[in-house]
Amino acid sequence: MAFDPPAAQGLSGAEPFDGLDASVIDFWRFAMNDLRTNNVRGYLAEFLVARAVGSAAPRVEWDPWDVTAPDGTRIEVKSSGFLQAWAQKKLSSPTFRVAPAYGWDTATGEWSGKQGFNADAYVFCLHTAKSHEEYDPLVIAQWRFYVAGRAAIEERAGASMGLTTLGRVTGDPIPYSDLREVIASAGEPSRLARSV
Repeated sequence: MAFDPPAAQGLSGAEPFDGLDASVIDFWRFAMNDLRTNNVRGYLAEFLVARAVGSAAPRVEWDPWDVTAPDGTRIEVKSSGFLQAWAQKKLSSPTFRVAPAYGWDTATGEWSGKQGFNADAYVFCLHTAKSHEEYDPLVIAQWRFYVAGRAAIEERAGASMGLTTLGRVTGDPIPYSDLREVIASAGEPSRLARSV
């Protein structure tokens, strides 16, 4: 017997709970009211990348990559920052890590039998604010974006990368306005290899 779920329903936030004086927007305010928390900052970074490449598809929790661009490029998104949502004695040292992972196959409903790097392109999003007075995750200029293709990430074999190492792997950060083009270029070799 299969238990295939229907497609997720798009929500506006106005949908009311049955038996509770609250709506979906109240839940969102409860669960994601602080864009500085690690999970929510990660979701926000994925949203920014999705918008940059023109993807309107909603986030799927179990996909083996975070965003699929309209050209088919599979994108993994990582985020970090200097400031956290909790008290700090000093600024955080941003690090990024991409480890090999099992991929979920929605067609079979099973995990792949082998760990690997499942994306074509990898985007590392750094929120750069260093004081809470200036911190605003909705200001795109406060973010830096670093992009690498799959081969460069596979060479790292899952090792953590501080900003110096990240710069050696990806090169200089790119402006948000160039993100779509750079992601497509970085992901092209892997995307073409998959289509052969």
